[in-house]
Amino acid sequence: MSTLYDTLQRHVDNGSVPGAVALVARGDDVEVVTVGSVDIEGTAPMSRDSLFRIASITKPITAAAVLMLVEDGLLGLDSPVEEWLPELAKPLVVRTPGSSVEDVVPAARPITVEDLLSSRTGWGFPADFSLPAVQSLFTVQKDGRHLQDWPDHDTWLRLLAQVPMLHQPGEAWLYGTSSDLQGILIARASGRTLPEFLAERIFEPLGMQDTAFEVPSSKRHRFTSSYAPAEDGTLQLADTPDGDWSRLPRFHSGGGGLVSTADDWLAFARMLLDSGGGLLSPTSVSRMTTNHLTASQRDAVPLFLEGQGWGYGGQVDVTPADPWNVPGRYGWVGGTGTTAHIIPPTGKVTILLTQASMTNPTPTPVMRDFWACVAGS
Repeated sequence: MSTLYDTLQRHVDNGSVPGAVALVARGDDVEVVTVGSVDIEGTAPMSRDSLFRIASITKPITAAAVLMLVEDGLLGLDSPVEEWLPELAKPLVVRTPGSSVEDVVPAARPITVEDLLSSRTGWGFPADFSLPAVQSLFTVQKDGRHLQDWPDHDTWLRLLAQVPMLHQPGEAWLYGTSSDLQGILIARASGRTLPEFLAERIFEPLGMQDTAFEVPSSKRHRFTSSYAPAEDGTLQLADTPDGDWSRLPRFHSGGGGLVSTADDWLAFARMLLDSGGGLLSPTSVSRMTTNHLTASQRDAVPLFLEGQGWGYGGQVDVTPADPWNVPGRYGWVGGTGTTAHIIPPTGKVTILLTQASMTNPTPTPVMRDFWACVAGS
């Protein structure tokens, strides 16, 4: 098997990514591999402390923050979220998933905190994007890689409340919306902004010095450019270091708003592997990293989960479908080209940060090659 460096360098050479930072940790043994450049022009080599838009590998961090509020006694897993999100007090649900957005019934029960954590809220993306309720959701749940286009939390929540849910609360796993709702819930329940709460309760205690919702000018020399693949396979510039993340957006996305580094996400991963490290209880970590979906709920969304399960804020492997699928493996992928996992049975952490966006929910070849390369190590 080729080395991790050779594996990643192949993807730089074929033009699929400008560069990458990979980190594999087993206890105190940490291997970091950097390849390529921070941008297509090659203005600087990729380095261990390069900053990336981490997109949806924000989700586990947000879920951990919700569980902190549960432990504080401010939230209960079974509590209806309408106490803090009154806009969602009387949601409507399409009669069947294929029904028009006018053919609706009331929700059978309130949406709970646990619904948000397990991504079974009723809003979100299923395998079929053509359904009328999903098309309606696209007008509110827009591309999380362009957050400067989003309104503030209150406005967004009012708009979401006008979109009928695709499924009754608790019935189906749907991607995306639940994590952004978690971010708003954290802000309202704590009386802090989401950036403030995450900084105080997670980033500062863990020494995650480079993780935030914006990049100050003093750090932008380490910030990578972001690219989106065009139809011909070439990479088109999507964002620069002085672009969207140079200022705090109106919408603080619990689903994908953070910028971070490989070592910062490693600090978060080690906290989970250390049964919460004093920031979370072992019970909360266990709930977070345990699959909560039924087999039918998993099977309904192969586009996203590929047969695996979901904990709180991240995927949990339940079947060894590929060499890298170890039952209990927890983590996720980000649409900007990032992926991070912990493997509790072995204590291993695997992180890959690139700056070439995914074009659909299917993990990219560089992600799969990375996973395959580190699976047996």
